[in-house]
Amino acid sequence: MMQSNDRNCGVTSQVRHRCGWCCLGPLTFHVQAVGDKVCLSHGHRRAERSKHTNRNGLVFSSRTVRLRERLRVRVEKDVLIWEGSLRVGFTNVSPSGRTLPLPNYAIPDLTGTPGHWAAAIPESFCPAGSELDFWVSAGGSIYVSNCGTKQKLLTGVDLSRSLWAMIDIYGQAYSISLLGSKKKGLICRRSCPAPEPLLSDSDEDTALRLMENCEDHCVVCMMEAARVTLPCGHRCLCWKCSTKVSQQFGTCPLCRQEISPPQAEEESFCPSLSSKTPDRNPQMTVSH
Repeated sequence: MMQSNDRNCGVTSQVRHRCGWCCLGPLTFHVQAVGDKVCLSHGHRRAERSKHTNRNGLVFSSRTVRLRERLRVRVEKDVLIWEGSLRVGFTNVSPSGRTLPLPNYAIPDLTGTPGHWAAAIPESFCPAGSELDFWVSAGGSIYVSNCGTKQKLLTGVDLSRSLWAMIDIYGQAYSISLLGSKKKGLICRRSCPAPEPLLSDSDEDTALRLMENCEDHCVVCMMEAARVTLPCGHRCLCWKCSTKVSQQFGTCPLCRQEISPPQAEEESFCPSLSSKTPDRNPQMTVSH
């Protein structure tokens, strides 16, 4: 039988990551507020319910979430002996203040009490290997998206108080990973740590390569190569993000030293500028 609550039976993963103003903060499953049939592992970012039951699968986010902060979940394993699948939602009742054991289900056990909103995700969204996002909008509606398909689940979430995410690992899906979250705006903000260690066991080599390569990527978008060297000496932004950062924030995302907007194109792309030392280079420089 699976252990529960302080039974976190996996090995905590250690991940290198860098935080700055673009970071939404660490995001894992709450360590204490866990259903009786759930085991946490992978640094509290994987939750697995016993496949021999479809109850006692509640988990909560480790921190409050923001409006329009999209939480990404991957279904790791499913079993077809049950009907239905994940239920997701939000609550303004802190996980830390909950009495254990937790109720059997999110619906109706929690949704029948004040401060809880949850809805069932269609089974077609939740086969093993699928990834889905869910979030609460500025209008108090809960949405879910999968492979570009967006669906409104319910409305009426009370936005006057802080919100935690909650997931009922119900029905066919019995093992999930919390891959992180992001909030889009002028700058795309993301949670930490990075989700690479949550790749499947067969992809460990790929995970190691990703972790090595992330050092060379822009710390804002995490997609493009970091080619812009700031006056402080940090080479941490792509050209597109450097323009946004200089205009909106005016500081290095790593050390907060003030920065200036990029110089004219012919000067910024001059290779000789990249060889200057940071204290003599008042502007951003771009490396090829």
